[in-house]
Amino acid sequence: MNKPEKPEIPEMGGVPLLFGFIMAVLIYVGMNTFLLNYYNYTPIFAVLCTVLMAAIIGIMDDILGWKAGLRQWQKPLFMLFAALPMMAINEGQTSMVLPIIGNINWGFLFPLFIIPIGIVIASNAYNMVAGYNGLEAGMGIIIFSTMGFIALKNGKMDAVMLSFIMLGALISFLYYNWTPAKIFPGDTMTYAVGALAACVAIIGDMEKITVFLFFLYGVDFLMQARGRFKKEAFGKVNSDGTLTLPFSGIYHLTHLAISILNRYKGSVYEKDVVLFVCSLEAMMAIVGIVLY
Repeated sequence: MNKPEKPEIPEMGGVPLLFGFIMAVLIYVGMNTFLLNYYNYTPIFAVLCTVLMAAIIGIMDDILGWKAGLRQWQKPLFMLFAALPMMAINEGQTSMVLPIIGNINWGFLFPLFIIPIGIVIASNAYNMVAGYNGLEAGMGIIIFSTMGFIALKNGKMDAVMLSFIMLGALISFLYYNWTPAKIFPGDTMTYAVGALAACVAIIGDMEKITVFLFFLYGVDFLMQARGRFKKEAFGKVNSDGTLTLPFSGIYHLTHLAISILNRYKGSVYEKDVVLFVCSLEAMMAIVGIVLY
């Protein structure tokens, strides 16, 4: 989308990524079962169910096409069904400490409201900061490397395993998705990866760090709200491949990146925007780790 020659690229790259992720998780389960005689996999299989259901929703959106895909109100509604497995097992701590607010004990509201809201927000938010080669994978790499580190520090081994397996899958995917991309992630990947981030936060009791990791997604949401969610994130592509703002205003995080880079760097290319946004995400991850 951000190239003057407009090459045809296959979409739904999330399908092979998720296949590799699920196979790796099942290998982990098998090794633990037959070598360590460990059998408590309820949280892991609940996470897999949620991720697969989110992926199916993404496949529906991809098949319909990004112009005529699911409507805005349908996406969060369908994602509520994807949250059911995590709601059913009532995994996670009902008491959490949030920045500024402090300690909150949600009680029975945690599985009934907090879990589905978290999964809906994370899956849809991760799908919003997209449209540039390597952006979705790059952001995911930062998110899951951070969550894996925190989970390892806290001894939450299921969260460690899920985080680092997805981290490996995203690094492999980035090789083919970096500009010029040979494959696109599609909503299949973004919905599933966003839902996984929420699930890992729940089973790893990492809601606090997740607030920092998804802070930029909240900023992007507010920017899109200014444009009534009708402005696309793509830049205006010039004949030399450089990008400029497509609108007079700024309606996406990527628009902000283009504006800042144009002012201080001059010529801006797609990879510059991706590196800028990922750098901001890395800064938020560092702040979250320091304050965790």
